[in-house]
Amino acid sequence: MVSRYLGPAKAFLPDWPEWAVDILLVMTGMLTVTYGVTSFFHIDDESEENTKEESTKENGNGKAKKNRHELHEEFDVFRRQYMIVYLVIMLADWMQGTHMYTLYLSYNVNISALFLTGFLSGAIFAPFLGSAVDKFGRKRSCIVYCVLEIIINTMEHSQNFTILLIGRVLGGISTNLLFSAFESWMTTEHRKKGFPEEWLSRTYSESSVGNGVMAVLAGIVAQVLEDNLGHIGPFQGAIALTALALFLILRWDENYGEEHAGDHSKSSLYHQFIEGWSATVSDSRIWRIGMTQALSEGAMYTFVFMWVPTLLSLDPPGGLPTGCVFSALMMAISCGGMMFPPLYMVLSKYVVSKANAAEVCASLVYLLASICMVIPAMCLSLSQDNTGFFTSIVASFMLVEFCVGLFMPLAGTLRSKYVPDALQGGILNIFRLPLNAIVVSGTYATDVMAPADVFKLVSASFWCAAVLQATMVFTKKEDVKSDHLKKE
Repeated sequence: MVSRYLGPAKAFLPDWPEWAVDILLVMTGMLTVTYGVTSFFHIDDESEENTKEESTKENGNGKAKKNRHELHEEFDVFRRQYMIVYLVIMLADWMQGTHMYTLYLSYNVNISALFLTGFLSGAIFAPFLGSAVDKFGRKRSCIVYCVLEIIINTMEHSQNFTILLIGRVLGGISTNLLFSAFESWMTTEHRKKGFPEEWLSRTYSESSVGNGVMAVLAGIVAQVLEDNLGHIGPFQGAIALTALALFLILRWDENYGEEHAGDHSKSSLYHQFIEGWSATVSDSRIWRIGMTQALSEGAMYTFVFMWVPTLLSLDPPGGLPTGCVFSALMMAISCGGMMFPPLYMVLSKYVVSKANAAEVCASLVYLLASICMVIPAMCLSLSQDNTGFFTSIVASFMLVEFCVGLFMPLAGTLRSKYVPDALQGGILNIFRLPLNAIVVSGTYATDVMAPADVFKLVSASFWCAAVLQATMVFTKKEDVKSDHLKKE
C-alpha cells in the first residue's frame, strides 16, 4: 500500500532498502501535515481581557510603554537574533556527533575510554561551571564555549591518544556550557526586555523544531564533507560554523546572575555556588524539575545508544542505512516540537487551568514515552526470532522521538517557570551531575545487559519522570526561596 503511493518519489532517492525509504517518506509526509495543521493555530498568549483592547507593556526599566504590535516586532527581532545563533551552534554540534565514532575508529584508539572521559568530565565540572556562567556573564560564557569548540575540533585532527583525551575533557566542559549558558542568556534577556512570560514557550518550541531540522541537515552536510575531505571533514565544517556563531554572539548584550551592589562577598563565585545549591535544596519544586528532566534526558541518551544495535540485531532486509533512519527520527522530533504550541493551548484553555498546563502536559508526554519503550522490551523478550516485530519496534522508536520533540520545549518552559533567573546557570548545571550519572549507567548497561532489559530500564526512567512530574500538578504556590529570588 505504501509503495503504491510513494513509488514516484522513490525514483529520486538513493538505492536504500525499501522499508527505510518508506519510513523516510512517511515521516516527511507526517512533518508536512504537522506543519500544515499547526499553521492554522493562532496562539494568543495574552489573556482574553487584554485582547479585547490594545494592550500595553512596560519595558524592563519601566520608563517607556510599547503597544502590543511594537512589542511583537521587538520580540521577533530578539527571537531571530537568538535562533540564528542557536541553529548554527546545533548544526555544528550535530555534525561532530554523527561522525565522532567513525573518526576515532579510523584512528584505532580506545573509543570507550574517550567517550567515558567526556561524560565524567561533564559530571565533575557541571556543579561549578553554572555558577561561573552566572557570575562572569552568560554572553562571555557563550563566547568561551565557541572558543573551546574550535580548540577541541582542531585537536580532533591529531591521532595522539593523549591529545584526544584532553579534547574529551574540554568537551565535557563545553557541553555543560552549551546546555546552560545559551538558555540562561535567552531567558534573562527575554525578561529584561519586558516580553510576556508566555512568549518564552514560542522560543522553546522553535528551538525544538530547529534542533530536529539541524540534525537532519547535519547528517547530509557531514556526509558530503566526509566524502570530499575524509573522516575529519565534518569537524572542519564544525570549526567554520562555530566561528560564525562566535561572530554573531559578539553583537549580543551581556547579562548576569544574581548581583549584590556594594557587597563583593555576596557577588563572589563561591556565593553564587552556595546560593545555587541552597535554592535547589530548599525549594522542592526546583529539585523535582531538575530530577524529572535528568531522568527523562538520561533515558533519551540511553535510547540513542540502543537504537542502532537493536535494529541491526533484527536483521532488516537490505541492511540498515543509519543515515536514512536517523533523518526519519529527527523528523519525528521536529513534529513533536511543532505540536507543542497547539497542544499546550488546547490543554490550558479546555482541559486544565493555564497555571498547571505545562506540568500536566509533561506528565502525559513522559508517560507516553515510557509506554513506547515497553514495546521493544516486550518484543525482544518474547522469542529469539524478533524479525516479525521489526515494524512495531521501528514505530515505537519514531513515537518516542516525537515525545522527545514535545518534552524539549516543555522542559524549557518549566525551567523558566521555577528556576530563578539570578541562579539559572548554576542550577541548570547542578542537574547535569545526575544526568551524566544516568547516561554513564545506561551506557554501561548496554554492555552487560540484554537489550530487552535495557529498554525496561529506559521505560522505568521515563515512568519515574512522569510520576515525579505529576506530583507538581497540584503544587501550591508557596512563598518559597525560588519565588523570593525571582522577585529580587
